[in-house]
Order: sequence, then C-alpha cells, then structure tokens
Amino acid sequence: MLQRIAKPVLLLVLLVLARQAYATEGMWLPQLLSGLNEKEMKGMGMKITASDIYNINKGSLKDAIVSFGGFCTAEVISEQGLLLTNHHCGYDAIQKHSSLQNNFLENGFWAKSAVEELPNPGLFATFIVRIDDITKAALQDVKPGMSEKERQSVIDRRLNDIKQTVRRESWQDVMIKPFYEGNQYFLFVTETYRDVRLVGAPPSSIGKFGSDTDNWVWPRHTGDFSMFRIYAGKDGRPAPYSKDNVPLKPKYALTISLKGVKQNDFTMVMGFPGRTTEYLPSEAVKQTVEVLDAAKVDMRDAALKIIDGYMRKDQQIKIQYAAKYAGTANYWKKWMGEMQGVKQTNGIGKKLQYEDNYRQLMEANPVWKQKYSGVLDSLNLYYSQIQPYAQARDYYSELVKNVELFTVGDRLITFLNDVHERGEGQYETMREQFLASMQPFYQNYNAKVDHDICVSLTNLYAKAIPARYAGNEFAQIWQEHNRDGRTLSDKLYALSGLTSPEKLKAFVQQPYNTVVSQMWTDPATRLVMAMRKGFVDNVSKPLADIQANINNLQRTYMQAQMDVMSSKKAFYPDANSTLRVTYGKVDGYNPRDAIHYDFYTYLDGVMEKYVPGDYEFDVPARLIELYKKKDYGRYGVNGKMPVCFIASNHTTGGNSGSPALDAHGHLIGLNFDRTWEGTMSDINFDPAICRNIMVDIRYVLFIVDKYAGCTRLIDELKLQ
Repeated sequence: MLQRIAKPVLLLVLLVLARQAYATEGMWLPQLLSGLNEKEMKGMGMKITASDIYNINKGSLKDAIVSFGGFCTAEVISEQGLLLTNHHCGYDAIQKHSSLQNNFLENGFWAKSAVEELPNPGLFATFIVRIDDITKAALQDVKPGMSEKERQSVIDRRLNDIKQTVRRESWQDVMIKPFYEGNQYFLFVTETYRDVRLVGAPPSSIGKFGSDTDNWVWPRHTGDFSMFRIYAGKDGRPAPYSKDNVPLKPKYALTISLKGVKQNDFTMVMGFPGRTTEYLPSEAVKQTVEVLDAAKVDMRDAALKIIDGYMRKDQQIKIQYAAKYAGTANYWKKWMGEMQGVKQTNGIGKKLQYEDNYRQLMEANPVWKQKYSGVLDSLNLYYSQIQPYAQARDYYSELVKNVELFTVGDRLITFLNDVHERGEGQYETMREQFLASMQPFYQNYNAKVDHDICVSLTNLYAKAIPARYAGNEFAQIWQEHNRDGRTLSDKLYALSGLTSPEKLKAFVQQPYNTVVSQMWTDPATRLVMAMRKGFVDNVSKPLADIQANINNLQRTYMQAQMDVMSSKKAFYPDANSTLRVTYGKVDGYNPRDAIHYDFYTYLDGVMEKYVPGDYEFDVPARLIELYKKKDYGRYGVNGKMPVCFIASNHTTGGNSGSPALDAHGHLIGLNFDRTWEGTMSDINFDPAICRNIMVDIRYVLFIVDKYAGCTRLIDELKLQ
C-alpha cells in the first residue's frame, strides 16, 4: 500500500512546490529583470526577453507605458500617440467636459476627427527614458549614528548634486526615489507631455457598469476604458497645448492580440503602482486592519450614504458628485476587503510565523545577531505606541477631506499663512490666485449635501477621538453646540462665509488684517482652526517623533530581512509610483468554502445583471441590440462576447489602466481592479486568492467598433 501511494503523493508534493515556485508575488523593477526574473518568467511561458521589456538603446515595451496624470497608468496603442487607460482614470476629464446638455458621462464621447479631440489642462503623460542605480553616490555621506534628520539632510544634498550633473536632454526631467526603505536609490530620466486630449469614452453604463456594487468584486462585467491622445510640438518634443501641435510619434506602440487567453496562460502587467507596504512587522499589519482601516471605513461609510441619497434624487448633484463619490467609495470598499482578506488568510498569524523564522535564523548567525538583535521587537513596540496617534490622524484626515467646508477652511488658512510668510504686500496678487484655484472646487459643491455630511461626521469624530487628542478649543466649541453635530452644522452653514464662491470672494476682498481677525468669528474657520491646532499639538508632533524612530528601524529591519531571509524568498521593493513589472497566470480562485470563480466573464453576464433605469446596472439600447443579434464582429468567440478576465498578477492603486500583456508582449487586456478578497495584497499577498481584474481587449475594441462605430480609431491599431 505504501508503495502504491508513494508516486501520487510525490506528484502532489511536486505540484505544490511548483505552485509555490511560481507564486507570482512581486512588483519588479524592469531594468533588473534579466538578472532576477527572466528565467522564472520564461519558465512560466514568456516568449520574449528581458531586453524586449526594458531597453535604452532601442524601442521596448517600457516606451509604450506612461504615468497618466500621476495617478494611473496608460499605454500607447498606435503610431499616432493614441493612449488607452481606464474609464475611471479618465473620469475626471470626462466629467469636466460634461454638462446637462452634453452629458458625456451618461452618453459617452467619441471624437469623429482629430479636430474634435478635447484638451485637458493639467493632464499629463510621463515616459521613462532610463533608470540608473545611484545608491552608492546617494549614501556616500551617510555615517553611523546619524539622526533621521541628519541622514536625510546629507542624502538630499547629495541627490541635488546628482540631479545637476545627470546626463539628459534639455526637455527631459530627473526623478530620484528611495527603495527598500531608503537602503537603495534609483534615478529616473523622464519625458512628460502636457497636451493630452480626450478621444473617446463609452457611457458610464458600460465604462462604470456595476459602479460601486461591483467595485472590487468578481465576477465583473465592466468595460472600464477610455482613450486619449498625446500631442507634441512639431519637433516631436513635449510642448504646452497648442492647436498647432501634432500627434506624438512614439518610440514604441503595443501590438494588440485578438486571440484571448486560456487557463494558466502567462500574463504580465506593466505600470506605475502607487504604494505597498509588504515588509511591515506583525504589529503594524494588525494595527492597519483592526484599527486604521476600520476608522477610515467608518467615516467614509457615513459620507457615502448621504451622497448616494442625494445623487439618486437629483441629476445635477449626480453630475457634480460623480467623481467624488467614486473616489471616496473606491478605497472605502478596498479597506473593507483588506480587513476581510487578512482575516480569511490568517495574514497576521503568517506574519508572526515569518518573524519567528527570521528570529531563529538571525540568532543562529553571530554577525546577524550582533547587527540586528532587538530591531524587530523594538519596531513592534513603536508601532504599539503610535497606534492612538495614528488612529486620531486618520479620523481627522477623513473629517477634513470629506466635509468640504472644512477643506475650504483648511485651504484658506494655508493661503493666509503663505501671505504672512511672503509679506502682506503680496496679498492682493495671491488673493486672486487663491480665488482662481477655488473656482473648480465650487463647480462641484453643494452646501446642502455637505451640511448633512458634516452632521454625521462631526458626531463620529467627537465620539471616536478622546478629548486629549481633539484639543481644548474643539472641546469648547463642541460643548457650545450641545455636543451635537446637527446643532453645530446648522450654525456653520447658515453663518459661514465659505459656503459659496460669492461669499468667499466677499470675505477675502477685505483687507488682510480684517480677514485674519474675522477668521476667529466665522464659525467654520474658527472650528477648522481649533481642530487643526488640536491635531498639530496633540497628534502630529508626538506622531512624528515616534514615526522617525519607526522609519529608522524599518529601514534596518528591511536590510535585515534581505540579509537573513534571502534563502527563503526574493525581495522586490515596495511600490512607490515608479515603473514596475508584475507577472502571473490566468486562473480562477476559491474565495470561500464550496465557492469557485472561473477566470472569464461574458456579455451574457451584463444582461443577467441588467436593471432598466438603474444608475449602476442599466444597459444602453445599442448594446442590447448588438447582444440580441450576436453582432460581435471579429471580437466574439463561439457566439459569445468576452468581457473581463482575472489572473494572479500583483497589482495595486496606480496600476489602473496598466496593459495586460501575453507571453509575446502583445496587449490582451486592460487592468482596472482587484478581487475584494485580494485587496489585502498591498500588505499581505496570498497567491491563493489575490487576483487582478482586466477588461478583455476584444471587448474594448468591440465597443469602439461595433457599438460606437468609431472605425477611424480601429484603423490606427496593429491587430494580430
């Protein structure tokens, strides 16, 4: 019997080891792939080389990837500078071009010619020209025993010198970022184009189908894409907007594959992931999911319920608050998934086990023990000490961010402080600049909505934050208004000079000294100053002191992990909005007992979810017509229209809009989300349930071609 089961058991062990070997965790620097990842990537099925991905001597995949506005990723898909990104990445631009008469959010937008492509002031696209390791030069003045402030000061001086001498063209920029908690530094030479025009976008009933209900959820049926175009000067270089600018001739444009994907196919995602913290100690992970995430979810949940109620009743408010609601809801739901995912996968327990293994290996090596003994324990202790301050910070931040009257007050205080520093003689000039900067804010502001948010959130804030952190001034104002958010809010919105652009202008048109003195009598600015003082005195200062100690030890602990645990795992740097490559395989997953999710969705699922007139699940008549006729053109497969698929690529915020590439480096999809259970991948990647969600490129092209009839865009593309 033992002999008869030995081979199956051995096979099972080998399969488990193979799965572990291809865990697909990591956000890797493209210039290091040849030394660190190329062999594994080819073992998983990749058919191209590392130099096809990153090359400074000829066009490569990295030359088709841009940082879109600094908050998303986009990719060049034609020789005429056509960009593809997510609908939610282009949402703000689409909204700004929308009105009740021309509601591009509701109806979509398609430029029938280049003349109709719409400029977007402030929007930019940044390419990476090359990446250099400058660690040795950056850290050459760092000495043992330096304080965090001293260390950073000498590094900053050295980085400034490096920037001045780096080899680059006059129109190129230089960016330097720390990696591995400041143990390494890399320099990026970049090119930024600031004439980026809206070309096309489906209606929100396609581009945002499922809206907030389906956000962070699989199965997904969202055509989350929009199209822009980069324009350059006639010399091909970056230039400010001009009607004389011409479409960019890129170094590289992606080829598009219409072949689709199947189970276990290799996939690769390139983009600019924003922030991850994969190497935190156990106490920090526990604090994040049990305290800080819970605080932020609490505040946003209350705000979103109020906004949603108004948006459902008023079309104008729906337009005004669409982008704000989406932005607020995005991380609200993400944090809930993060909490659930860490709990479901025993993330904290696994982190504790990892730390036990680390301690055993560290203490068994005399050199490591002398160098790193006590670092982890001290780090966990500091995180315990910072917890109440971090919680107070998050409640305060969410209050000021979500109550927009407080946002105005905060900006006004900052503006007056700037005048004080520069001199009162600058007041009139700076006042006009301040008022101009506030105009876009008030275009999407409704005092009635904000009033109700203020009622709810001030009640939550006062209940959650101990008086010693909120401050005496806030406590007094709260007491004056019977410790009641509605009583306080009624007064604020009835009497404050900040609730409309006209009132704000009248308020600041007074002499500087008058405005400063009246800040103490206006109820909104008085409250904002009280909260701000309480935060600075009682939260920000002690938090900063503890954080400095954490930063120091976290950097040491990062190096310790790379030294001690190098035989156990490969270490990639945390995301920091720089270009990265992540790779995995097309695969479903099992989120809970007896539940299995397949890796593909189809247009059939859109129709199954269809609710006529619903703002989340309505479906355009034209799409219904195409579905009934099965008129999918060359984009359908066996009478079905693929919509979305999932794979095990390690992504995060900032990867929205990133291209999903196949084994040949061809575009097969557009990354736009993660599964709810896998949102924890920012702090705790687990290959069993962490999946990224992509819209199939064939659905994108189907919408552009068959739905919108915008064949001029299809004609630009290189299809295979």
